[in-house]
Amino acid sequence: MPNINQAKIAILATDGFEQSELFEPLEKLRQAGAEVHVLSTKSGSIKGWDKDDWGKEVPVDKLLSEVRVSEYDGLVLPGGQINPDVLRADPKVVSFVREFFNSKKPLAAICHAPWLLIEADVVRGRNVTSYKSIRTDMVNAGGNWEDSEVVVDEALITSRNPGDLPAFVAKIIEEIEEGRHEDRKVA
Repeated sequence: MPNINQAKIAILATDGFEQSELFEPLEKLRQAGAEVHVLSTKSGSIKGWDKDDWGKEVPVDKLLSEVRVSEYDGLVLPGGQINPDVLRADPKVVSFVREFFNSKKPLAAICHAPWLLIEADVVRGRNVTSYKSIRTDMVNAGGNWEDSEVVVDEALITSRNPGDLPAFVAKIIEEIEEGRHEDRKVA
């Protein structure tokens, strides 16, 4: 069970991430003492989406192709409509998300990011939540969807929207400190 100040956490995103859903976990997890890397499929920087227009850029720390699941204690997937839709079309991203889930370490997705969980086929039979517009997608993928600010199923952490960020980040820290969930069935 790593203490949060000894944890290494990845945030996986690309252009079009919901700005608050990347920046708030990034800042709060770093403030808690975690080493946090922004991963992407492209180098340089990626640009957020802020409500109804393009937002701030964030530097990419590492390319997804440069890292392994074994290097991280947790994975965070920010939402937005554009970001997860682009990422779920990339087989390497989907494979990474599935492998991370199968590592039994904490995996967190908020808003539309559960689209990646669906594509990785890790939702079936799990208690989950998401942005309300993808509820049907979650249910059709076999998830037990509920309308709650944060839902945890054996270190699979999901939340609905930016308003849930305080509970989402707190649960990420709690789950990181609990460590691997060895009883979690792999996908």
